[in-house]
Amino acid sequence: MLGLSMMWGVSGASHADVVASIKPLGFIAAAIAQGVTPVTVVLPDGASEHDYALRPSDVRRIKSADLLVWVGPEMESFITRSASQLPDNKNLELTALPVIQSHLVAETGDDHDHASTHAVALKSVKSSERELSDSHSHQGTHNMHIWLSPEMALLSATAIHDRLVQLMPAQKATLDSNLSQFIANLQHADEGIRQQLNTVKDKRYYVFHDAYTYFEQHYGLSPLGYFTVNPEIQPGAQKLHEIRTQLTEHKAQCVFAEPQFRPAVIDAVSRGTGVRKGTLDPLGSNISLSPDSYVKFLSQLSSQYVSCLKPMN
Repeated sequence: MLGLSMMWGVSGASHADVVASIKPLGFIAAAIAQGVTPVTVVLPDGASEHDYALRPSDVRRIKSADLLVWVGPEMESFITRSASQLPDNKNLELTALPVIQSHLVAETGDDHDHASTHAVALKSVKSSERELSDSHSHQGTHNMHIWLSPEMALLSATAIHDRLVQLMPAQKATLDSNLSQFIANLQHADEGIRQQLNTVKDKRYYVFHDAYTYFEQHYGLSPLGYFTVNPEIQPGAQKLHEIRTQLTEHKAQCVFAEPQFRPAVIDAVSRGTGVRKGTLDPLGSNISLSPDSYVKFLSQLSSQYVSCLKPMN
């Protein structure tokens, strides 16, 4: 049996190589492709999907991939041109799938009222062939951080499974088993994470950018808002004044930064308020690809919330 370091990083002539645009999609793909084919990730650790530029080696890797897995042009614009040059059966654009589109929520400005939303229980999704849509109706109006939704992660895993079965029908039994194990692991982790986050679900906080809506809705968290929708654009003076007012009135327990973005604006706005500062990593940059890396990713994110939101003694 091949070691994980061989399975996830090295291309072999007898394998259909899977290339994921970002690490969380690599986590999901690694679980499905376990024992079948290598999985690699384009976006390097520490980089942002919002402003990355492909290197020549990235372009070559995508061009030679047997399957590219990505969210879509509204999220990874850096990969759009290379993806368009691949045959349809090798280009798995997840937000172009109707089953994923039906779960997307609109960007809602500063409105973070989750009272009208509800967490959808994870359930087994039947494996079925799903073709890519030819149109893109999002145009930047929807939240594209789909990997932060446990339910859409499960749907993405199913889509990856289906496409790999098409590419490697002889491996169907292994791929079926891997998908079943992924579903079971995710359901188990989901229950534990929900219990962990129940202890802080009423605590209010700010995040740096609007990446966490699906995770927050699924687990019933209570954000006050975010500094910016696009992390490449600094928030304006009025926005910062509103946040500062909320912090000085002690309406927030915590302000979260991110490893990819450490804006001085967070320090400046929170200075002197007594509000705690934490870090959320929406890309799992310190987690290595493995069969259980997506579950580790969700668990780590949950712990990052709790570490800053837990009641102070």
